Amino acid sequence: MSNTETHPTETVCGADADGPPPPGIEVLTPRDVPLGGPRAMRVRRTLPQRARTLIGAWCFADHYGPDDVTESGGMRVPPHPHTGLQTVSWLFSGEIEHRDSLGSHACVRPGELNLMTGGHGISHSEVSTRGTRILHGAQLWVALPGEHRDTARDFQHHVPAPVALDGGQARVFLGTLAGDTSPVRTFTPLLGAEITLEPGARVTLDVDPGFEHGFLVDTGDVLLADTPLKPAELGYAPPGRTALTLANRASGPARLLLLGGPPFEEEIVMWWNFIGRSHDEIVQAREDWMKGSRFGEVQGYDGAPLPAPELPNAPLKPRGRVR
Repeated sequence: MSNTETHPTETVCGADADGPPPPGIEVLTPRDVPLGGPRAMRVRRTLPQRARTLIGAWCFADHYGPDDVTESGGMRVPPHPHTGLQTVSWLFSGEIEHRDSLGSHACVRPGELNLMTGGHGISHSEVSTRGTRILHGAQLWVALPGEHRDTARDFQHHVPAPVALDGGQARVFLGTLAGDTSPVRTFTPLLGAEITLEPGARVTLDVDPGFEHGFLVDTGDVLLADTPLKPAELGYAPPGRTALTLANRASGPARLLLLGGPPFEEEIVMWWNFIGRSHDEIVQAREDWMKGSRFGEVQGYDGAPLPAPELPNAPLKPRGRVR
């Protein structure tokens, strides 16, 4: 998915704290962002924000739907570029057609992972299919570490099998959880999973104490380590825990996305759809996109590519780390 904001802000991200992590669970609330156009589908963005810019290498989280595409027009994101990151597409309902400049043509379906590596540069389009009535899911980005940020473009698809929990189930699409390990390659240690909880269930998950974790609530009345989380909120747990307990207080099932990884120690500059390490890297990526080089072409999309927004007048400079 593209960041279609017409005035995207520069975000400099890095390790979010020095020294011992703060105690307790931090609750992050989303902001509402349109994907563009007068009948735009809107998304709820929980990463990045001032309170927290990264969870592990996870640097961007858009949560959308359930959206009736007959009213909103659905998702229609023209070809657009990415550098220095991987995109993770995960759906709860509906279907999205993906095309990229690697030549990949695939559909994103519920319970199936599509992971695209931008590296030095890739472009892709995303369009909800004609058969989709309700579109509901999440689009996530992962920052590539410096040594791999210019890696070759790539596309991976994986269908994780459900893993039984005592009071729910998990689908592990990245990393390892509940005895299941995803085969999908990432460039830093990561955890990504969909978790469902039965009504009234209380589930304790064994987790890596070197990871920080985020729980993005889709549905349900959820407690994370006894901290209430509403739908669309993201609960952050700092490193140091060997287990995390989830409870569903609702009369219906609850569903969450679990994101985790060791704290990402590098500072990154994120502007529009680019991740770099400096103002000059971002400027060069924008210039290459606008002149039609570096990112390749998306075949089969009926329409023009998405133009890049104008850069701000001032040089892109670090804002400093979140403390």
